[in-house]
Amino acid sequence: FSRRGFNIDSLAVGETDDPKVSRVTIVADGDEHTVEQLEKQLNKLIDTLKVKALAPDELLSRELQLIKINATSQQRSEILTICEIMGAKIADISATTMTLEISDTTQHLERFQQLIKPYGIKEIVRTGVIAIQKGAETIRK
Repeated sequence: FSRRGFNIDSLAVGETDDPKVSRVTIVADGDEHTVEQLEKQLNKLIDTLKVKALAPDELLSRELQLIKINATSQQRSEILTICEIMGAKIADISATTMTLEISDTTQHLERFQQLIKPYGIKEIVRTGVIAIQKGAETIRK
């Protein structure tokens, strides 16, 4: 992909309902020509069953983020309130840190990250974006 000038923002691979098939979600930014070329290159791969480009209004997407932050005992109630409002969970807690877990759209994760940044972010881990087509239609053949 890089040789052809494709910029991939995110790549996620996971199981499907068929144990013989994995689903690859690729997030790439580009014009119609770039998307068309990317689709053609992916369709050339021998093990590829189907490639489908989805427009932003055609899909539901989510990303998972784990964030370890500094947290004194006095700050914990504030952090819990932010987590409750934003839909995050406490994944781990120690005497000086909290690890927060949130799954949502990329934009929502960015907002959450900005809200907790003042507490001191120690570490962040994010998955790639996964997506599914809205409505009754499926990508399967």
